[in-house]
Amino acid sequence: MAARWDDDVTLVRPLAAHQAGNDDYLDLMKRVLTNTIYQDPPVSRGEAVFDGDQRATGQDWPTVAHTMVGRARLDNVHACAATAITEGIPGDMVETGVWRGGTSIFMRAILRAYGVTDRLVWACDSFEGMPVSGPGSHPSDQETRLHLANAVLAIPLEQVRANFGVYGLLDDQVRFLKGWFRDTLPTAPIERIAVLRLDGDLYESTTDALDNLYPKVSPGGFVIVDDYQIPACREAVHDYRAAHGVTAPLTRIDQWAVFWRLPN
Repeated sequence: MAARWDDDVTLVRPLAAHQAGNDDYLDLMKRVLTNTIYQDPPVSRGEAVFDGDQRATGQDWPTVAHTMVGRARLDNVHACAATAITEGIPGDMVETGVWRGGTSIFMRAILRAYGVTDRLVWACDSFEGMPVSGPGSHPSDQETRLHLANAVLAIPLEQVRANFGVYGLLDDQVRFLKGWFRDTLPTAPIERIAVLRLDGDLYESTTDALDNLYPKVSPGGFVIVDDYQIPACREAVHDYRAAHGVTAPLTRIDQWAVFWRLPN
């Protein structure tokens, strides 16, 4: 019998969110970023209605909300970032693949809530949608056709900047890195990373992020993989971990995502 996608994932209780900082503010940010307040329907060619369960678990593409990752994955970002801050794990918060910017916005909100002024949030994206997959792509990506959804997935940098701005979170602690990962990440001016969140979907995008950014993750830092459910992404994670002797256990966040923590 074929193995389930999560057979190799350690199931443990999620990290407890630290009580320091303004948790009420961060809870409200989660509700606004996922838009469980005004309950916008998902993107659909036909009639669609808001489904709270799907939104909470990141299973729809909202028409208005600034993130599609759902509450559990935002809770995970909160827990990882708060742990890094309170334990003094050095480095910035980095997201590769930001869509409308919601999760990166939330990272900046965490820094604001905890009064952190010496860390940056890096929002890395093509801001042109997904790269075209075809015969020249990695074999695991050749049948992936996410670029066909670029009418929804391609959000211009100017719009993402504006989204940060409406929350009052567009400032000099936010940096944008525009371009395809294979072009921008090898020379990215990122020195150290406390929380690295990968949301590139494809084998090549995931590998580009790991190859260039994982060596910068501090001991005790976190790596979050949003798209582990996608076979190509999962394969890239397994290949990288095997090639580099990464043995830290994978912890499942929800039906899609996993994370691991580097040993101190």
